[in-house]
Amino acid sequence: MDGLTAAVALGAALAGFVQGLSGFAFGLVAMAVWAWVLDPPLAGPLVVIGSLIGQALALPMLRHGFDLRRAAPFLLGGVLGVPLGVALLPRIDPLAFRLGVGLLLLAWCPAMLLARDLPRVTRGGALADGAAGLLGGVMGGLGGLTGPAPTLWITLRGWDRPAQRAVFQLYNLVMQTLTMGTYLATGAVTAEVTRLGLVVAPAMLVPSLLGTLLYRRISDAAFRRVVLGLLALSGLVLVATTLPRLL
Repeated sequence: MDGLTAAVALGAALAGFVQGLSGFAFGLVAMAVWAWVLDPPLAGPLVVIGSLIGQALALPMLRHGFDLRRAAPFLLGGVLGVPLGVALLPRIDPLAFRLGVGLLLLAWCPAMLLARDLPRVTRGGALADGAAGLLGGVMGGLGGLTGPAPTLWITLRGWDRPAQRAVFQLYNLVMQTLTMGTYLATGAVTAEVTRLGLVVAPAMLVPSLLGTLLYRRISDAAFRRVVLGLLALSGLVLVATTLPRLL
């Protein structure tokens, strides 16, 4: 096994475990390894491939909290938001946008982690949920950041662990499917992406299942801490990767 293949397999295994545990964050973890060995045109499609595989493996788990009526506003908002974000892209500095999102996550998520009781948002109903999904879609179109806004909002909703995971995992599945469709339509899935994708799939299989088994053993409170911790880490990565380029 050559060095590139080994690095891709390592990133996929680590990311598969974290996604199996949390339901998201495949790209965050994988890119911590892949950014050193892969160019963005290869890394982007591979993140989507790995994320889709992980979401598919976890689909049987979603039946415990699956509620299409609850998820529908997020999905509709996300589908509408992606093209809006793409349309706004020429008018907004993507680096400054990613830095702003990173700073917000770094300020907000650790504060909630340190709080004894998380704030619980019960108002707004489907309209507020749709707005969170729309914001996630816009952020995805602007900078590939579909996950933070709806995931954070769902955490604040205070639903039980299966319901939270079912909604944001279904949301991520739909958003990643749309992204993959875009990659396929634009020819971004090259022969090299396909070859490395065949490395990603088996490398993440067992770690994803192990993460899923661990998820079933943790409490609702521990799950919320995992989600908030990963969102805070995502903010740190965004700041660390964008601030030097802006300066």
